[in-house]
Amino acid sequence: MKNKTDLNYQKTNIYEKRGDDYINLAEDYSVGYKKFLDSSKTERDCVKKTISLAVENGFKEYDFGMEIKPGDRYFYNNRGRSIYLFRVGSEPVDKGIRILASHIDSPRIDFKQMPIYEDGGFCFAKTRYYGGIRKYQWLALPLALHGVIVRKNGETVDICIGDDENDPVFYINDLLPHLAQEQSEKPLAKAISAENMNVLLGSRPCDDCDSECECKIKQNILKLLNKKYGICEEDFLSADIFAVPAGKARDVGFDRSLMSAYGHDDKVCAYPSLTALFETGDSSHTVMVVLADKEEIGSEGNTSMKSELFTDIMGAITESLGGNIYKVRANSKCLSADVTACFDPNYAEAYDPKNTTRINCGVAMSKYTGHGGKSSTNDAPAEYIAWLRKIFEEAGVVWQAGDMGRNDLGGGGTVAKFIANHNIETVDLGVPVISMHAPYEIVSKVDVYSAHTAFSAFCRL
Repeated sequence: MKNKTDLNYQKTNIYEKRGDDYINLAEDYSVGYKKFLDSSKTERDCVKKTISLAVENGFKEYDFGMEIKPGDRYFYNNRGRSIYLFRVGSEPVDKGIRILASHIDSPRIDFKQMPIYEDGGFCFAKTRYYGGIRKYQWLALPLALHGVIVRKNGETVDICIGDDENDPVFYINDLLPHLAQEQSEKPLAKAISAENMNVLLGSRPCDDCDSECECKIKQNILKLLNKKYGICEEDFLSADIFAVPAGKARDVGFDRSLMSAYGHDDKVCAYPSLTALFETGDSSHTVMVVLADKEEIGSEGNTSMKSELFTDIMGAITESLGGNIYKVRANSKCLSADVTACFDPNYAEAYDPKNTTRINCGVAMSKYTGHGGKSSTNDAPAEYIAWLRKIFEEAGVVWQAGDMGRNDLGGGGTVAKFIANHNIETVDLGVPVISMHAPYEIVSKVDVYSAHTAFSAFCRL
């Protein structure tokens, strides 16, 4: 029986609970994470970076029909926008697969199919925002362009402009406060029109255009694009061009305990998933890491977590190892590795203080997400959470529990419910984030390292 002083449960700040050795490990880990972020701003970027890391760690590309055996390490590149990695363990596959599932898409600004136009002495690109953004946060902000343009002959042209210090950046205009009285009186959600969130491309007219040309600035931009990339305006019909915040991940605060970057949601869980997989090579369990696309827009499409590819790969692994897919799914366990809201004292009224996550208190488990009365969520069972508690205690993982915020204020979802629908035990476990979905989000270095230790324990024990 516990002592009276042990009967209460409270979150503990890692800086107060762990010594300098742990803090130094977290600091070192953050260096690799920031490099990963800087090269993974979009899902396409992230897949390329992940493949590079996987090959460095002995993984080979997988194709359906290949024979696999214990000890094998494979990755499956799904159209360059999502990726599956798995390492085959020594125990029978019927004992289940340990699954870490994150998403690698983040809120951003997408170019429309016919984006480029001229107006009022400027050239702009028409856009459609992607995911749950607060529109005002994306105005008057240096932006970079990432993506691909695919010509009719199938040739792919990679686009990456704005992150090198010698590159130009791009911009969405804001209205000056001197003329914004009417705008300022509107509700925040309606003050900025999505149709006005056009990316500024330039203002210089073409030097040698015909005198009767009505779009000399647009023509100049198209000439520059043709010279650099060999493309014409029609090629934008088959393009994925995304405007994302320019610049690199940075330390925050005098003590450098925090990190600011674009795309913490959800690469702050994707990276620890990868490092856990790479660093637990002696595990007896078969382990799979899924880095999915399209979570920010409901997980629709063939690169999302709803895709049948997930069960196809599980089925192929099971068949090759002589297992029973029904037993494999029933015995598998998953961590839906996604971020959660972190208590912010500047907006304390949005949280339930007893049931929210705190900065520097470790990776956070959310038994349920969803909206209102637990709508659209996976509500993880007590038995599974107890099993994880035991594993984390044995491994010395610092973790905490918490949900998204105050009842009926809003909510959010993850990929957890789609995985649980396949008869796989699943719960959300991820890093607490300040200013989630903003162009620059904040996380704690020790919380990120805590996620790595938790995911490693899940893969190993």
